[in-house]
Amino acid sequence: MEEFNSTCHNGLFDKYSDMTVNKHILLGISGGIAAYKSAELVRLLRKQGVEVRVVMTQSAMQFVSPLTFQALSGNPVHSELLDADEENAMGHISLARWADLLIIAPATANTLAKFSHGLADDLLSTLYLAATCPVYVAPAMNQAMWNKAVTQENIAMLRRHGVSLIGPEPGDQACGETGFGRLSEPVDICRHLLQALDLEQASTTRCLQGMKVLISAGPTREPLDPVRYITNRSSGKMGYALADAALQAGAEVTLVSGPVNLPAPANIRLVKVETAAQMYGAVISRASDHGIYIGAAAVADYSPAVTEPEKIKKQAEQSTIILQKTRDILAAVAQLDKRPFTVGFAAETHDLEAYALDKLTRKNLDMIAANWVGQEQGGFDSEQNALQVFWKNGQKNLSMTDKKLLAEQLIALIAERLHQEQ
Repeated sequence: MEEFNSTCHNGLFDKYSDMTVNKHILLGISGGIAAYKSAELVRLLRKQGVEVRVVMTQSAMQFVSPLTFQALSGNPVHSELLDADEENAMGHISLARWADLLIIAPATANTLAKFSHGLADDLLSTLYLAATCPVYVAPAMNQAMWNKAVTQENIAMLRRHGVSLIGPEPGDQACGETGFGRLSEPVDICRHLLQALDLEQASTTRCLQGMKVLISAGPTREPLDPVRYITNRSSGKMGYALADAALQAGAEVTLVSGPVNLPAPANIRLVKVETAAQMYGAVISRASDHGIYIGAAAVADYSPAVTEPEKIKKQAEQSTIILQKTRDILAAVAQLDKRPFTVGFAAETHDLEAYALDKLTRKNLDMIAANWVGQEQGGFDSEQNALQVFWKNGQKNLSMTDKKLLAEQLIALIAERLHQEQ
């Protein structure tokens, strides 16, 4: 396996020295039981040298005292839109201009609805409209509220406006129900924010310097006739984000891509394929020349045994299509005499951990990244995702976030594991 400069590190509590000086984060807290976790978020950010100012809604103050956040941040807590103590009573403008980043954690369904529709009836919603800095929201609510169509529409609108999401996570909720809607853990939110401020750039940049990385991305299309084919919902966004992240980490990247509507990152080798058989040939012929292979493509498990030369006509009431199993690209790469560090993906609708661990062992992979699909929390054709990453005797959860940031985290983790195994 090729040698490389291992400067990647995924640890949160490394000291950033001068990089954290004069960094300002404005934390908005809306009313939900998860508001108590925001106190730990303030503590973690302050530990990294970030200056934090806190804005609370009236509802948030029913859950946690402003005095708690004043003590932890070292700054007064803001809650009033028109504060007579502020010069010209325009505190919301000065706060918005002070911030390098605005994070709302927890962000309730009501807060998200206000933001998405441009309402400004309190200090926090007015700050959102006045902010010119990057905005992050960490949702927290009941699972039924999160899955409600109107909430998802509000989220989609916020994303179009440039707002980034952190979470939510699945699990038990205070109401006794289980599902997506839990606030991401403060340590994960803190990590996202530090990365957003480029405070981790020095520890994550060039960690794959000198490495050759092969990535497969997107769906495959298995033709039934000249106009029809079998495919899946993969957009290729995760694989393309991984290609860009590996490139930024200093790697020489080859991307084998199924049919997608995405621009390829500059300065990579792009190999376009359509069918599972074509992707198999493109990957296997190149894998031994690379130090890392990341199989992010959603390759068809079956293809039609016969492709009709002419368009199939709508005649019979029923039609039978015989499918044959496609060749397993991941397993084939892992069995090569000169094999790269092999990372697989597992998209599951149930029993995610069990299926992922079985795939890890059965296909002799070095690492597998598993994610839920078929629900509204991310995955196929979404701008965000969350991953549970497994390797022999270890695992790590990467929280729901933009696929670009998630790709950077996964590349850093791959580099870390690769270094430990050498």
